[in-house]
Parts: sequence; C-alpha cells; structure tokens
Amino acid sequence: MTTITLGPEGTFSHELALKIAKKKEEIVLLPTIHSIMAAVARGEGDGIVPMENSEAGGVGETLDGLIRFPLFITAEMFLPVRHNLASLVTLKEMRVIYAHPQTHEQCSDKIEEWGLPVIHTSSNASSAREAKKTPNAGAILSATAAAIYHMPILVKNTENSAWNTTRFVRIAKTPAGQKQPEKCSILIDPSTDRAGLLYELLGAFAKRKINLSRIESRPSKRGIGNYVFFLDYAWTPATEEVIRELKEITTMKELGCYRKIEVP
Repeated sequence: MTTITLGPEGTFSHELALKIAKKKEEIVLLPTIHSIMAAVARGEGDGIVPMENSEAGGVGETLDGLIRFPLFITAEMFLPVRHNLASLVTLKEMRVIYAHPQTHEQCSDKIEEWGLPVIHTSSNASSAREAKKTPNAGAILSATAAAIYHMPILVKNTENSAWNTTRFVRIAKTPAGQKQPEKCSILIDPSTDRAGLLYELLGAFAKRKINLSRIESRPSKRGIGNYVFFLDYAWTPATEEVIRELKEITTMKELGCYRKIEVP
C-alpha cells in the first residue's frame, strides 16, 4: 500500500504518516495538498491531508480539493501540534521568521510579541530550509523538522493554545465501506439562494436527532456571496434517509463515512 502525504521530510503530515504506517507501507512525499489529491485521483495510492486545526480552522486547500476531485474520506486522525522557534542565530539577532500560513496563525501571539516580519512558506520543512540559507533568519517548525535540518530550538511550544490539535483525514478513490462507521461528511452546493434553505437542510438532521459536529462554508468560486457548505455528522441508521431528503432539496456530494484511527 502507498500513502501519499505532504513533504518534504519533517512536516506534521509526514510525522503522522510515520506514526500510523503499517509494515512495508510506502510513504510518498509531495510538495502540495493539490498534488496529493491529484495523485490519489489518478490511483497512485491513498492520501493523508490536514483538514482543520483547533486554532486556525479549516484548511482551504484540502476543502477546495474535496470540491474538485472525485475522492472520499476513509478515516480521520487527530495529532497534537507543538511548534518551536528554531534558528542558527539568537532571537536578538533574528530579523525575519519563516512559517507556513497555518503555523503563523497558530503561533500569532508569540510572533506578535517578538515583533518580527514573517515570510510564508509551503510547509514547516520548507521554513527550515529557507531559514538555513537566509542570514539572521528563524523558522517555526516541529521538533522533528528541527532535528532533521539541524536547527537549534530557541523557544519551545510557541503555539497559542496548549490544546492545539490538527485533524487529518485519509482520502481515497473509493469509500471506506465500513458497516458501522462513526462519522460522515458531505458537501452541499446550493443550486438556489432562497429564504429558509439552510433551515431546511439543518432541519433534516434535527428531526432525526442526528448530531452535526461541524458546518463550514467555503467560497464556491462562482462569484461573491456564493458558498458551498461542508458538514460532518455522527453516523446513525437514519443516515441513508437524511441523504435522500437532502438530495431532494439541493445539490450534494457524499464525502464518505468513516472511523477514527488512534495515533500512537
């Protein structure tokens, strides 16, 4: 089996893949979430991508990929995220910090305190590589990445919250096919903009006492004020019934029903 996730070595995605990989499982690292999803859609393996963070919210590139590609969520994993400021110079000598946009948001309090400009990168591992070749630069990254790229950690636990956690999902070309999954995800793309539509959609769950654990809007890219909605809900025997009702009301895409994988 091949698992495709975000590289280079030292990203949190790579760290998670190593934690949950089975014996002889090949891990392929690609530079962007879009490239991971495209590879999975081509049948090159399953993917692991970040879905949302407890501090920074949904990961836009993953949500956009679920809109664009014919893929399914087959599992979810939760990884506690600890960030660190690393550099080859002292904090007093530092003039710039490299950080992934999500990392920046998750560590915004400390960055504001330091008063240093931030340059965004494509991954935490990329932050390390850029900081190493830039004079008087630092990077915010994982302890694993700091070790891989031989960068001394100056400040540990730079995240805003001690409960900082990222939810990852496994994606595949086919659904998980589990008999009693724990959670389901769907994408709703309203074909009309009318009063009461969202009320009707949520009411389909409420009258069956199905717990909605997440609802998030995302621009449809068809003009200002036009959105799609991602919903997560607890699986129940009434799941098929609610899906039938939603399809009568609006346009929707089933993203899969799945279980949580415990991370060692």
